[in-house]
Amino acid sequence: MRILITGKNGQVGSEFSRLYQSRADVVSVGRDECDFSSEQSIRDLVRQVKPAVIVNAAAYTAVDQAERERGLCFAINAAAPRVLALEAARLDALLVHYSTDYVFNGEKTGPYLESDPIDPLSVYGASKAAGEAAIVAAASRYLVLRTSWVYSPQGKNFLRTMLRLGAERSELRVVDDQVGAPTSATAIVAATAQLVEQYATPGAHLPAGIYHMTAGGSTSWCGFARAIFASGVLSAQPRVQAIATSDYPTPAKRPANSVLDNDKFARTFGLRLPPWKHQLEEVLSRMRVTR
Repeated sequence: MRILITGKNGQVGSEFSRLYQSRADVVSVGRDECDFSSEQSIRDLVRQVKPAVIVNAAAYTAVDQAERERGLCFAINAAAPRVLALEAARLDALLVHYSTDYVFNGEKTGPYLESDPIDPLSVYGASKAAGEAAIVAAASRYLVLRTSWVYSPQGKNFLRTMLRLGAERSELRVVDDQVGAPTSATAIVAATAQLVEQYATPGAHLPAGIYHMTAGGSTSWCGFARAIFASGVLSAQPRVQAIATSDYPTPAKRPANSVLDNDKFARTFGLRLPPWKHQLEEVLSRMRVTR
């Protein structure tokens, strides 16, 4: 069963490369092999590889920059998934695609269900919502997995930013009124790999649809930062001061509540991602080993 993985240099894609590094039936591609802003480039890639499973980990994730680059953001996050969905349908292949908590406006008081109405606040969120809609309309076998606050030992993410700033400063000011579930790329890939294994099992059926797949539990960005430093990963622990979103304005608006309900995913596939603190411990342990 040949698997095509896009976005091999991103946080999720690089974790897939690490997991599947010795598998000859896995084809991982990045920007050097495919221009994900070009529909023809994507179409040519899929028709050359002829995969049974497509895992789309390629995405435009510069949330603030997207406010200035709407066209490029929509090309990668909306048009590209549509082409992948059409090509997957042509091959009768499974398409696994990652989406985001940013499709919601964050005004709900409890965890978001898959059935809740979407209302993105940013260009990035709107582009991901458009990508979801395109897949639902075009693909027959698909899993759209909404996740949140993704981080890993490499790439640009909150964890690495906090470690860099924490090593430079004695005090950090971090937003405390946005709540979500920090989810490691490692946990995302491990769960996705289990889904692909289920798909490969003779007679197995993966119900197509949109699913929420995030870490268990929730915290604020400030709480996440404090947990990072409480681990002792830095020799000196900076003081973390809680601030409001209004104290840290950004070009793109973020949802105040990014907590997603994972029960549908658990009921359907028998899987749950570990609690966010456990995931953080695992990632920090890996980072300590490589230092």
